[in-house]
Amino acid sequence: MRIIVCIKQVPDTAEVRINPETGTLIREGVPSIINPLDMHAIEAGLQIKEKIGGKVTVISMGPPQAESALREAVAMGADEAVLITDKTFAGSDTWATSYALSMAIKKIGADIIICGKQAIDGDTAQVGPETAEFLNIPHISYVRKIENIEKDLIKVQRLMDEGYDIVESSLPVLITVIKELNEPRLPSLKGKMAAKKAVIQKWSAQDIGVSENDAGIKGSPTQVKNVFTPQARNDRKILEGTPEQQVDALIMELRGLKCL
Repeated sequence: MRIIVCIKQVPDTAEVRINPETGTLIREGVPSIINPLDMHAIEAGLQIKEKIGGKVTVISMGPPQAESALREAVAMGADEAVLITDKTFAGSDTWATSYALSMAIKKIGADIIICGKQAIDGDTAQVGPETAEFLNIPHISYVRKIENIEKDLIKVQRLMDEGYDIVESSLPVLITVIKELNEPRLPSLKGKMAAKKAVIQKWSAQDIGVSENDAGIKGSPTQVKNVFTPQARNDRKILEGTPEQQVDALIMELRGLKCL
């Protein structure tokens, strides 16, 4: 079984600051971590390997320093790691990022691709499904449990608003996972030693067949114009009393604001 896990190195949200002049995230001096939901994706890949055999390859697209995230994945038990890194990728939106990942996955070959539901720095939840579309394979989002997996079939529980669906899919398939799926393991001492010696493959845009027009800002149909901290509001009012009293009070408030 060829298992690929896509991960992203993100700034630790506890340390995130915004440049008031440019409106962009200040990444200098901010510690980086593996996107928390991607840790559950790594664990899912390792559990599949332990159950039915196979090989776990972890890939990430980012600057050279993202290598540390890949080494952490190797320390957890991944067999190999690939870093897609190139100045051409700078400024990529979810579309361009998904395209680059899909091209790298095509080069490796995969039966199952696993991603975290979303990244904490962008919160779009788009990269996983978009990657599947570029690969022209089925995808299942919000996976909370993997019920069964065989040579050419996977059966999972997909979280919904009022419970869950049971979904089956042929392979290859891409799934995005949520934190309820598992508890990520801690790296073992043996794993940490292996991670230090591991050779992290580094692929450029040319290595995976991505042109300049399909990467970075040129290949991105969307752009982030501004990032800002929402202004704190202190005009909130709590309505108390019975439900009927609260409804009456709300009507009076709306009338006072001339909303009714």
